[in-house]
Amino acid sequence: MWLIDQLAEQHIREAQQRGELQGLPGEGTPLILDDDSHVPPELRAGYRMLKNAGYLPPELEIRREALELNDLLKQLDPDEIAQSDHLKRLRLLELKLLQAGLNTDFLSGEYRNAIAQRFAGE
Repeated sequence: MWLIDQLAEQHIREAQQRGELQGLPGEGTPLILDDDSHVPPELRAGYRMLKNAGYLPPELEIRREALELNDLLKQLDPDEIAQSDHLKRLRLLELKLLQAGLNTDFLSGEYRNAIAQRFAGE
């Protein structure tokens, strides 16, 4: 173990012995950990800090925006003028994700065919 790990463990044990870690919110419940197996081990701490600060990697930000647009399109009437602009934006985001080597299956669904038909007509 590294020195910093040993010091941290020592402080935790001392706090447990003094009872400072009892009665905390969430005590006894399992932790819900994010699956970061796709992130190289040397980058995990940095990614977690960025995530906790509210920042996302560009690919995940694009994915989030694509999901929001997909949900918006489900609520719009197909004849609305704004839908065409949203469809174009969604297609652009999908292309960016594909270029980054990410899977876009999460966008599949009932509107996938409508998007393809709409772009085929333009």
